[in-house]
Amino acid sequence: MNTLDPAMLVTLAVIVVLAIAGLALFQRNRSRHLQEHYGSEYRRTVEQHGSRTKAEQELRDREKRVAAFQLTPLSSTDAAQFAQAWKALQGRFVDNPKGVVVEADQLVRDLMQKRGYPMGDFERRAADISVDHPAVVDHYRAAHLIALKDRRGEADTEDLRKALVHYRALFQDLLEVAPEPVVPRHAEAR
Repeated sequence: MNTLDPAMLVTLAVIVVLAIAGLALFQRNRSRHLQEHYGSEYRRTVEQHGSRTKAEQELRDREKRVAAFQLTPLSSTDAAQFAQAWKALQGRFVDNPKGVVVEADQLVRDLMQKRGYPMGDFERRAADISVDHPAVVDHYRAAHLIALKDRRGEADTEDLRKALVHYRALFQDLLEVAPEPVVPRHAEAR
């Protein structure tokens, strides 16, 4: 009967321990990266799924899904038009706060669509936004909750003002403009 050399067993045990430690370190670093990137969205997703492992898989799935989108920055013309539309919308708030919140929601959707985000249900849109804009997805969720409250007739003017502030935070973050092409100096002289 062949028996394994004790030195071979020790070497094999060390390799197994190192592999397990390496895997644990990899998983801890990946978790830390997701926590740092997603912030409160990470905590919300863990709470929603009841498990850190399931939540992290959900976040990685989001990243894969969003990576397949054709997201593009706005042209400077489109960005200026969206910025002007937002400014006009804010100017109408005093006279029609309820209507303006509905308009703000639609303007944010229009901006998302122009950038290349698909227009699924709210939760899918929020999940998609969280990948590249994790710092403002909470604003989007808060604005949406106030908009739902408003539809039930339960939002007062202060709530609507807060919704507009939340929408503005997301809007400004999404208003990414493509860099202007650089014209070579010798082309200017022509």
